[in-house]
Amino acid sequence: MKRAALVLALALMPLLGGCDAPWGDDSDRATSARDFPPADRPVAPTVSTKWSTEEARDRVNEAEDVMDSADVRPGMTVADIGAGDGYYTVRLAQRVGANGRVLAQDIMPEVIERLADRVARERLDNVSLKLGAVDDPRLPAASFDRVFMVHMYHEIGEPYAFLWRLRPALRKGGQVIVVDGDRPIAQHGTPFRLLVCEFQAVGYKLVSYDDKQHAGGYLARFVPAGKRPEPEAIKVCDNP
Repeated sequence: MKRAALVLALALMPLLGGCDAPWGDDSDRATSARDFPPADRPVAPTVSTKWSTEEARDRVNEAEDVMDSADVRPGMTVADIGAGDGYYTVRLAQRVGANGRVLAQDIMPEVIERLADRVARERLDNVSLKLGAVDDPRLPAASFDRVFMVHMYHEIGEPYAFLWRLRPALRKGGQVIVVDGDRPIAQHGTPFRLLVCEFQAVGYKLVSYDDKQHAGGYLARFVPAGKRPEPEAIKVCDNP
């Protein structure tokens, strides 16, 4: 399965358009994102902070299986991007233990406030919280062994700026873990070919793909590869 995924990744280069791809009107974009090309695709609206109930997800052992596949171990430092109500935050905190750390991030202040209440209530002393931005996860540099993005990549409005600014946050050997559905963004998923193309455009390499239907789709692992491109050199991926 992993070999097939790597072969597929090498075949994705035709998805890359030229740098002269239509950039559209910048007036409705964050000023901090305008050095980067906008994505040639829609952005799924945030309709809920819950993908499914925690009880239903635990019945199929979702979090444990995903953390196993991502090789999350005690003592690691992990970021949970788009943490929502904290399903993964809580379970990551338990997995990394007292000597590890979890940073739960979201771009919605009210979500961060609710999650802060849960963290305090459940006495998760190894968890901290961070308010991010649509074009910047705002993570400290060289800090994370794993960065999780579970059922939220399709909601990122500025993927090129976001992924570019995320890359320095990884430690040596750090990985970005994406769990999403292989379906159109309008159906709250991210086509796998498009996902790989957008990561490659900003200087990441796919290292594995796992089918995770019980978790809603696939799990893809990425690592930095080569030099991070300058924003103006990023090539926009065509929406398949």
